[in-house]
Amino acid sequence: MRPLVFALCFMLFAGCQPGETQSDTSFTFVQPEHFPPATYDFERNPVTEAGFKLGKRLFEDVRLSSDNSVSCSTCHQQAVAFSDPQHRLSLGVEERVGTRNAPGLFNLAFTSEFMLDGGITHLDFVPINAITSEVEMDETLENVVAKLRANAGYREAFQDAFGEDTITSGLMLQALSQYQNMLVSDRSKYDDVVTGRNDAAFSAAELRGEAFFKNNCASCHAGVLFTDQSYRNNGLAGDGAQDAGRSLISEVGTDIGKFRVPSLRNVSRTAPYMHDGRFETLDEVLLHYRDGVVSSSTLDPGLEGGIAMTSDEMADVIAFLETLTDWEFVQDPRF
Repeated sequence: MRPLVFALCFMLFAGCQPGETQSDTSFTFVQPEHFPPATYDFERNPVTEAGFKLGKRLFEDVRLSSDNSVSCSTCHQQAVAFSDPQHRLSLGVEERVGTRNAPGLFNLAFTSEFMLDGGITHLDFVPINAITSEVEMDETLENVVAKLRANAGYREAFQDAFGEDTITSGLMLQALSQYQNMLVSDRSKYDDVVTGRNDAAFSAAELRGEAFFKNNCASCHAGVLFTDQSYRNNGLAGDGAQDAGRSLISEVGTDIGKFRVPSLRNVSRTAPYMHDGRFETLDEVLLHYRDGVVSSSTLDPGLEGGIAMTSDEMADVIAFLETLTDWEFVQDPRF
């Protein structure tokens, strides 16, 4: 069964009413039936074709950086679920090295807190961090807006998207959100199995991996989003962790070394892994959880002593994780 079109459709899209199925969903936000409700306020900023295309254009435009060399898509590439496969730590203008690995971008419409430490609480404000960071784009919103206003094509695109005869940073951020909200990954083999689509079924190895995963991993990587969206210390460092993680935001000592639990959707495409990109393969990740967990005062209690698993169980878990790859998403021509 196809997902229902998100209830807040507007007259622009054939006048659909809440609960109706939309025949052309190319530029309409679609609420997957088996996902939790979206957290983004689409009533305030509904996705339109013009807004989506403007957001995509901005996402790929190096003019958002100070030396016109770095765009959002530089570190977030579609083929790898909008992650960065080339760098352990993100590189910005003049190849300045950041402090963390660039995570994949998908299912952002279902998230209330952003960044690995949860330091931003609204999707509209996420690009500001990258634009103004000295080690990323090293630019100001004022300068970016001036660049866009100097371009006749952008003036026309903003007019089409928002009906405004001006370009503002607020409208720019809304366009970027329209694009990013459409990055919904819900068409993996896993999704086909749980929704009964395409007569999909897990192999024997995938079934064994799923069972192990549910017993040992799903308390953190929970539900269909494969994250409980909490912050946890997964044993990468002791009490003297160089990156204090969540405690930089909360200013609470018990949050030292804690980071947002990442979604495991498309995980086979989003190497390198962990907040600092220290692991290159899923085998390395599982070996860490088996043998490499470092005890500390803030370590997640469920990881004390690691997770016992055999080599065969590791292979089964990886087989299951590979069912979370959404090949349609990473090849979707809209993006």
